Amino acid sequence: MRTVLADARRGHPGLYAVAILMAALALVTLALAVVDQRELLGAPLWFKPLKFSLSITLYSAALAWMLSRLPGRVMQAAGWIIAAGFVLEMVIIVGQAARGVRSHYNTDSAFDIALYSLMGAMITVVWLATLAIALRFLRERCDDRVTATAVHLGLVIGLAGMAVGFLLSANDGHAVGVADGGPGLPLVGWSTTGGDLRVAHFVGMHALQLLPLLAAGLTALAPGRLDETARVRVVQVAGAAYAALTVLLTWQALRGQALLAPDALTLAALAALLLGTAGALAGALRRPSVPAAV
Repeated sequence: MRTVLADARRGHPGLYAVAILMAALALVTLALAVVDQRELLGAPLWFKPLKFSLSITLYSAALAWMLSRLPGRVMQAAGWIIAAGFVLEMVIIVGQAARGVRSHYNTDSAFDIALYSLMGAMITVVWLATLAIALRFLRERCDDRVTATAVHLGLVIGLAGMAVGFLLSANDGHAVGVADGGPGLPLVGWSTTGGDLRVAHFVGMHALQLLPLLAAGLTALAPGRLDETARVRVVQVAGAAYAALTVLLTWQALRGQALLAPDALTLAALAALLLGTAGALAGALRRPSVPAAV
């Protein structure tokens, strides 16, 4: 872990600083949630800043580490754009929470509309900067094929998960089939009565952390059992399954179904995904490995 953090700091000091700042903000907003128990749209007022600070902590740290895998100081400008965008977004989210009003989808006044529009513009810029980094990674050759595969897939799926945020804006809210602010799951607040696009948004975004973690785990735990080619195949299967799950969750939400209340068609699709993933993993592990090219 210490090595990963050192790489993140070297990869992009701005993103590394944002990760540290957001981790501290998560502690502050957690304390505020305990002290200030006001609610907004049926959810604790400070839970939204808490969730966003935790998510940005993970995203910024992962992206800073990824930039350490690139030669020299390439893509530094994109990293600074993302860091600035995240800081600005959190200033608005925390500021609006302190006022006791919504940060997203708030059209109550010209000031609230301006802040919401500014957040939308900044997140679009962050998405484009992340896309630029992803495209640079796809062109980069890497001796560690397992990590490179995980990073490539994590960036692509993460971008798709972030893009679900555009659906949220087009929908003018996160809920589908019900009004925002109804009954939700603890902490995350995902709707228990209708579709919720935040589920796919969250799951997709964090491919950026989970797939590289899988690659690291395979390298650490199974170096003698699986050669590099086999580990690459496992990561590829996991990435394909993760992408399919993100699509499935988006489809489920758009059809107005709560995460924990899928219909028979959604369950059948999930079963097909699980069976297909299990079969693909079995095939990847059973096929003889081809020695990696030197």
